Amino acid sequence: MLSFRTFLQLLKESFRDLLPIVLVIMFFQLAIIQSVPENWLSTAIGLAIVGVGLALFLLGLEVGIFPVGEGLASEFARKGSTAWIIIFGFMIGFGTTVAEPALIVIAQKAESISAGRIDATTLRMVVAFSVGFAIVLGVWRIIKGHPIHYYIISGYILVVAATAFSPSEIVGLAYDLGGVTTSTVTVPLVAALGIGLASTIKGRDPILDGFGLIAFASLTPMIFVQFYGIIVYNFVEPVTLPLPLAPLSEAVAVNNANHFDLNIIDILQGLFGVVLDVIPILAVILFFQYIILKKPIKNLKHVIIGFGLVIIGLDAFIIGLEMGLFSVGETMAFELTQYDNNIIIYSFGFLIGFSTTMAEPSLTAIAKKAKEISDGKINDFILRLFVALGVAIGISLGVYRIVVGGEIVYYIMAGYLFVIVLTFLAPKYIIPIAYDSGGVTTSTVTVPLVAALGLGLATNIPGRNPLIDGFGLIAFASLFPMITVMLYGLITEKIGVKGEHEKEQIHIDEIRHALEDVHNMELATIKLQDSDKSHSYDMAFSAVHVIVPKEKTKEALLAAREAGARGVTIMEAHGMGLEQVEHLYNRLHDDTTDANLMFIIKTKDVDKIIRSILDRLDITGKGSGLTFAYPVTHIKGLRLKTDDL
Repeated sequence: MLSFRTFLQLLKESFRDLLPIVLVIMFFQLAIIQSVPENWLSTAIGLAIVGVGLALFLLGLEVGIFPVGEGLASEFARKGSTAWIIIFGFMIGFGTTVAEPALIVIAQKAESISAGRIDATTLRMVVAFSVGFAIVLGVWRIIKGHPIHYYIISGYILVVAATAFSPSEIVGLAYDLGGVTTSTVTVPLVAALGIGLASTIKGRDPILDGFGLIAFASLTPMIFVQFYGIIVYNFVEPVTLPLPLAPLSEAVAVNNANHFDLNIIDILQGLFGVVLDVIPILAVILFFQYIILKKPIKNLKHVIIGFGLVIIGLDAFIIGLEMGLFSVGETMAFELTQYDNNIIIYSFGFLIGFSTTMAEPSLTAIAKKAKEISDGKINDFILRLFVALGVAIGISLGVYRIVVGGEIVYYIMAGYLFVIVLTFLAPKYIIPIAYDSGGVTTSTVTVPLVAALGLGLATNIPGRNPLIDGFGLIAFASLFPMITVMLYGLITEKIGVKGEHEKEQIHIDEIRHALEDVHNMELATIKLQDSDKSHSYDMAFSAVHVIVPKEKTKEALLAAREAGARGVTIMEAHGMGLEQVEHLYNRLHDDTTDANLMFIIKTKDVDKIIRSILDRLDITGKGSGLTFAYPVTHIKGLRLKTDDL
């Protein structure tokens, strides 16, 4: 919803999410490193800009990207245009990935350190094609309604199989490329595509079938890049000498000497870069909306404003990161390696992983959508906590691997085994979201800081190779959130967390059962004397009959009144033995000799009234008469005084 009030709410949430990063940096900077950064004012301003940019970005997603993505998916599904859905999915995946800035940087780095074996352009095409293929595969799964875990587990098997044949120089790079392909803008649009399809296709559940496309987009690059690496390292000869990596200390010195200055040229250049990132997405959307579907975009004004907010928010977000976090993160990564205490390094990896993930805009957007689709069964903030915990554990374990040494594949295979086991234990609704969580954690905020930490450690720890050991932290950050999110699903299932509609249905069922109980209860409707009011009572009533000779009627009534009776019905009674049945007709026309007194009273007063009448009339002694009582139900029309009730 486009409103200033919504923006203020998002702004509040953004600064709440940035607070952990601030606390982590302040603690390590002041308590461990024991120095105040020279550019602390720039850092503070940068964090403020990050908060505003994140709020604008999320607001733009809500009013621009999500509605368009879901609308396109719904239109294709209604038309039954399976082929066009698949083509649209491929173009979105390929077009947004090939222009991904992080992929361009990593591809160029890979070309320089692989002695020319890896071509940067070819690597980008391989990764972009793998993401396009992943979206096609995910869309096909939604259309057919196949369980996602069959695809994901098969993908894990292929990843491990490819790793067995891949050169060690390519494994860490391939694992990390699975994370950098899911950009901040791509993730919400791909999620909107999946949810839109699952919401429109009959028999599909948005929460079971709508999520999962991001997981495919994170998995397939690992497979494709490893196969590409097998080819180039076996059949392509090196053409240049490897370019040495600059020591991180030099990079830090340059960074500190040339800290980020906020000026109009940098702002315009950054804005232009973000526009270039968004243009492929806009081109694909406009082509399919106006050329293929031949329909105008609904609420075009809001959509345009939404895309504008996304561009401005993302640009502000990146500027704020450059001013406030990147330089501090790189400096701290270097300075912490100078301490002879690995616990400090592990703690920093854990806390920086947790805090940066909590501020990740892609995760925030997906968590909100998961809450909406799950009808509130999934709490967006708690989901983000569990994802952040998974990233923190993953980065800590990845840092441990760099410090002590070891093959990354053994860690990844062990993690995959945990994921597979939990897949069969966790509730079905959480599995696609868990798989997607691995992709959304490695985006705008997390990747730069995590990459700087990994390369910094591998550069400064003796015996470590930055190419082999420096890469891989992003893979750990992508893997462990799947485990923690599935554990979150198991916990919510165990404690019986319900969605809003489930709660409402339970409440409705309780009311219905209560009404049925009321209907089935033997209620008495009591009218108040001297009043038009009536009340229904769940109260036990009984009828007491006293049959006495007519001359004893007054005496019986006085005894009953003394015992608490407030009303009586007097009927004529005939008593005779059955041996007189042949004279029945004549007997009925004789003068009535007996009176039948019926008292409707509360069951708890029966004994008292009967005893009073028995004592007064001595029915069981020398007197004559009969008394008995029985419970009565569904009483209507009984009049009692208020005091009696």
